[in-house]
Amino acid sequence: MHADVEEEFRAFVRSRWPRLVSTAYLLTGDLHHAEDVAQTALTKAYRSWNRVRRSDNPDAYVRRILVTSHKDRFRKRRVAERLTDALPDVADGRDPLSASEQRQELMAALATLSSRQRTVVVLRYWEDIPEAEVAQALGCSVGTVKSQASRALARLRGALRESPTVFAAQGEERKNTR
Repeated sequence: MHADVEEEFRAFVRSRWPRLVSTAYLLTGDLHHAEDVAQTALTKAYRSWNRVRRSDNPDAYVRRILVTSHKDRFRKRRVAERLTDALPDVADGRDPLSASEQRQELMAALATLSSRQRTVVVLRYWEDIPEAEVAQALGCSVGTVKSQASRALARLRGALRESPTVFAAQGEERKNTR
C-alpha cells in the first residue's frame, strides 16, 4: 500500500474508532469484546482498503464488516454478556449512580434481545441508520428490519417498564422540560 493510501486509512481509523467501538459495545455488551470486534473489522477493511475507499459509502462498508465480525464472534464463542459501566457518563446534573444504574438496566434489557434484534436496534436507533442501509448491512430485506425492530422495541419496553430507575429518571426529565 502506498504511503498516501496508508495515511488515508490511518486517518479513517482515527476519526471512526470511537464510534465503531461504541457501536460494537452496544452489540456485544462488553468493552473488551467491542474493541476486539472493532479491531477485527478494521483489519479486514485494511486488507480490502482499495475496494472500501472506492465504495459509495466507506462507513457503511466498514459497518457491515463490523456487524459480520460481531456475528462471527457471537457464533463461534457464544460468549455470555456481562454488564459494564464502560460508556461515558454525560454531565447533565443527574445523580451519577442513577445514570450508571440506568445504563446497566438498558444493557440488561438489550441482552434479552436476540443477536439480530440487538443489531437492528443498535444500527437503526443508536447509529440512526436508515432501514434500507440496516437491511444492506445485515443482508436482509427492509421488511425484516422493520419487523425485527418492532419486536425488539416491544421487548425493550416490557423489560424497561419493570425498571424503576429508568422510568423514575424519565419522569424527572419530563418534569424538568415543562
